[in-house]
Amino acid sequence: MMAPILPQGLQRAGARSPITYSKVLLVEGQTPFQFFKALLKNLGLDNQIEIRNFGGVRDVAAFLKALVGTDGFDQVLSLGLVRDAEENALSAFDSVTDCLKRASLNSPSTPAARSQGTPVISIFILPDNTQSGMLETLYLQAVSNDSAMKCIDEFFDCLSGKGVQLPDNLDKARIQTYLASREKSGLLLGQAAHAGYLFWGHPAFDSLKQFLLSL
Repeated sequence: MMAPILPQGLQRAGARSPITYSKVLLVEGQTPFQFFKALLKNLGLDNQIEIRNFGGVRDVAAFLKALVGTDGFDQVLSLGLVRDAEENALSAFDSVTDCLKRASLNSPSTPAARSQGTPVISIFILPDNTQSGMLETLYLQAVSNDSAMKCIDEFFDCLSGKGVQLPDNLDKARIQTYLASREKSGLLLGQAAHAGYLFWGHPAFDSLKQFLLSL
């Protein structure tokens, strides 16, 4: 039997596209949506886990409330939610668990743990459930051995030495510079994941892959 077509992701918290998989992964924005599509394909899970885009962190509570009322939610056995830590991984985790409670859903006790009840719910806070940062932080770890990174480090050191004001989000800036160094430049991070500009075997991805495999 042919698997249903993987939905392209929801852009609005109130969207009501029916759920067709028993495992659902919720991610923060279109770039992570594309990144996780590529990673799930690498793991051979792209026809087992449905990805949905909840938008931004302020949209999580409304999205979850809408999701519970979406056709097919009663068939969901496992629900995973991934968001960036930003400044503090613990605060990000607490924010997600609060949103789950407001949607009358169970919460796991710690990141990457599994909740009681159905659906089983688990949370992953990027980059690694403990550090501050985001998807770009994890991406940088995975390309840390690429020869281009030495040049990129020297580039930002040069800017700083010349008194140039560096970007507020240096991880994002460093990733954009790294992607500009590829044969096919100008790609967004999610597009780069599909283009093969990531080393999926890097240990930086181990805990995230285990999270997805355990959904």
